[in-house]
Amino acid sequence: MNKVILMGRLTRDPEVRYGGAQNTAVARFSIAVDRRFKRDGQPDADFFDCRAFGKLGEFVEKYLRKGTKVVLDGEIQNNNYTNKDGQKVYGIQIIANQIEFAESKSAQGNAGGDYMPTPNADAGDGFMNIEEDIDDEGIPFAN
Repeated sequence: MNKVILMGRLTRDPEVRYGGAQNTAVARFSIAVDRRFKRDGQPDADFFDCRAFGKLGEFVEKYLRKGTKVVLDGEIQNNNYTNKDGQKVYGIQIIANQIEFAESKSAQGNAGGDYMPTPNADAGDGFMNIEEDIDDEGIPFAN
């Protein structure tokens, strides 16, 4: 089984390209994941290159920006190649299967930007966004 779950912040705005026979979205981004245990002289975070394809790539393009905190469910893939000098270069990348926001827009502060949908606006996928300060009354199974 190849499964990884990471929570971290985007280190830069995603780069999205469209290609292939069906003009599929390919989003490239990286996230910084804080280390659970920190030792003197060691880095506080690890950085992972990530990819998202298709509808998930379009989601990344529309809603994610540098500083956005996300939870990513995906797979680890080798990203090995031979450079122009004939040396083997080893690397890994994370292929995202699912991405969720890890904090609310208000908790993001200035890092949040204007990329999140506005309350009650149509998100373009047939769903309506719910205001954050709505009371739980009238929402089934809220308690």
